[in-house]
Formats: sequence, C-alpha cells, structure tokens
Amino acid sequence: MTNGPGAGIPAVSTAILAMSRHLEVRDVLKTIVASARELLDAEYAALGVPDDHGGFAQFVVDGVSAEQWKAIGPLPRQHGILAAMLHNATPERLADVREDPRFGGWPAAHPDMSDFLGLPVADGDEILGALFLANKRCPKKDGRCGFTEDDERLLGILAQHAAIALTNARLYERSRELTIAGERARLAHELHDAVAQKLFSLRLTAQAVTALVDRDPGRAKDELHQVAALAAEAADELRAAVIELRPAALDEDGLVATLRSQVQVLDRAHSAHVTFTAHGVRALPAAQEEAVLRVAQEALHNALRHSGAEHVEVALGRSGQGALLRVADDGCGFDPAIVRRAGRHLGLVSMHDRAGGVGGKLTVESEPGTGTAVEMEVPGG
Repeated sequence: MTNGPGAGIPAVSTAILAMSRHLEVRDVLKTIVASARELLDAEYAALGVPDDHGGFAQFVVDGVSAEQWKAIGPLPRQHGILAAMLHNATPERLADVREDPRFGGWPAAHPDMSDFLGLPVADGDEILGALFLANKRCPKKDGRCGFTEDDERLLGILAQHAAIALTNARLYERSRELTIAGERARLAHELHDAVAQKLFSLRLTAQAVTALVDRDPGRAKDELHQVAALAAEAADELRAAVIELRPAALDEDGLVATLRSQVQVLDRAHSAHVTFTAHGVRALPAAQEEAVLRVAQEALHNALRHSGAEHVEVALGRSGQGALLRVADDGCGFDPAIVRRAGRHLGLVSMHDRAGGVGGKLTVESEPGTGTAVEMEVPGG
C-alpha cells in the first residue's frame, strides 16, 4: 500500500465516515482500530482507553484472534511505551519497540512485534486514549522503521477525528443514560399509583373477608389482619422508594436531608456499606449547598464505581460559619500524580472548580492500596 498524500487522504476520509456511523463507544473504538490498521497496512493495531488506577478501562485490538487474545491474559497496565503517549501526549515511531529502554516485555502468548507507531487520542488537553500500530507490511531498509512520516501524519489526522467520534459516542451514551433515568422515574410514579391502589383494595378485601369466614374464624381473622398489615407496610415502603427516586430538592429538603436520602438509596443499591453523619451544620447559601451536593455525588460515584470499596463514609460538619464535607472510602486508591499526567481526573477538575466557584477549597488524599478521602470546605453566607 502506498501512503503518499494522494493515496492516503481518501482512505482517511473513508475511515472517518466509518467512525461516524457508530454511536456506541465500543463500536467506535473497534472501528478506529480497524481503520487505522487498514489505512497504514499494519499487522496489528490497538487502542487503549485508560482507567483511573494505572490500567486500561478498555483495550481494543485488531489483527489478534480471539484465541490469541484470551491466551495473552489480563489487560496491560499503563507502563513503558504504552504509558508514553498517555503521560507525554507525543507520538512514538520506533524501528524496533523491543530495543526501546522503556520496553518491559510481553506475556508468552503475545505476538512478536518490531516496528511501532503510537499516537495519543486527545480532546483538547484531555487524553482519551492511545492508538498503537505494529509491524508495517513493507520491506524494512537498514533496520529503519517501516512506518514513515507520512504514516504518522495520516494517523494523526485519524486520531483527531477519532477523538471527536469517541467524545460524541460518550455524550450519546450519557444522554441515553439520562433519558433512561427519567423514564425510570416516570414509570416509578406510575407504578406507585397503580400498586398503591391494588394494595389498598387488597387491604379492604382482607378486612371484609374476616366477617365471612366461619371455619376457624379466630385464626382466619388473625391471618387476614396480618395480610392487611403487610399490605400497608408494602405500600409505605413503595411510597418511600418513589420519594427517594425523585430528583434532589435542596430548596424543599435542605442539604442534610437531601444527602442523607441519597446515601440511603446508594447503600441499598450497592454492595458497599455507605453511611452518612452530620453534626452542627447550618443552612448555607443556595450556591454553596448546590456545590457541596454535587461534589458529594461525584465523590460517591468514584468510590462506588471505581474503587472496589467495602465501606464509604460521608460526613458533613460545621466549619466556622461554613461546612466541611468528607467522603472517604477503603478502596484501592490511586496515585493523584499519575491521574493528572494521564489527563484522567476522576472528576477532580470539576470538583475543584465547584469548590473554587463558591469560595471554598477541595483536597484529595489517596495512594494505591490505602483508599481515598475527598474533603471540601466552603464558607458560610
């Protein structure tokens, strides 16, 4: 395959069109990898999307069979040459990746690779992933890399559009999640109305039957009274669950009650034990309460989705005229420096922005194996 500008641009255009046809993140990743391998006539291609703990949340390959991939084993970590593009955001073109000082070896079942081309996939300053190609199908002259400067430029164009396609796919999936959440809330309200009416009818029916039963009337009445009591309890439980599904109403319930309600829901929905305590908290201005709630939600999301924690503690206390929020977990923790360099923030940037926007400050303490603690202090009115 000739990769001069005349031959390459139409191929890039075809690859971009292929990416734009997909809305699911996984499908977009697969299309990016397959398009890159075909575009540059490489034997292998891969795209890694980093997680927040030094590994990859997703790692899609092309040119490796399912049997080979299974034999290779767990997903790679962010180290060596794989980490270079995530941490430094610079392309890497090597004649033999095995001779690079950062090369750390491969699993036994990993295919043999030599010449190598890798580029970051970035959206502004955020690195979404890294695209890797290996083993250019062409004669290698004088031990030089088979991948050329033209290849690097073409892959750079593809990576730019890949970032757009990946960002759009993520936005689509987020929008769909929000739509589903809204639909679930609507159905929950409808379910509440329908089931509450049925349970009320059941209670009335059970009460009426007690007057009609002649055989062992004492026991029948006891049993039917129990049915009525259970039906009433079920109605109360359902009503409470529906209330908890409603959007947080800070204006109506206040910060403490809203946080307590959300923590109770999360404790029931996740295997981790989630607790909430509040001491001496005064009412805060609306902007401060909104910021505290959103930071608490982001920190809880991180702890429950990414840390593998068994216990998550949310504490809200008074700090002068303001408040101090603390969300701590006993999960896997992370290295904040690595997270910053990789451009993956666990929502840290947005949390810092929320705190700063109301005159507060946010601190995050974590290291691998010791859990994470997020603290936010905001002033009063």
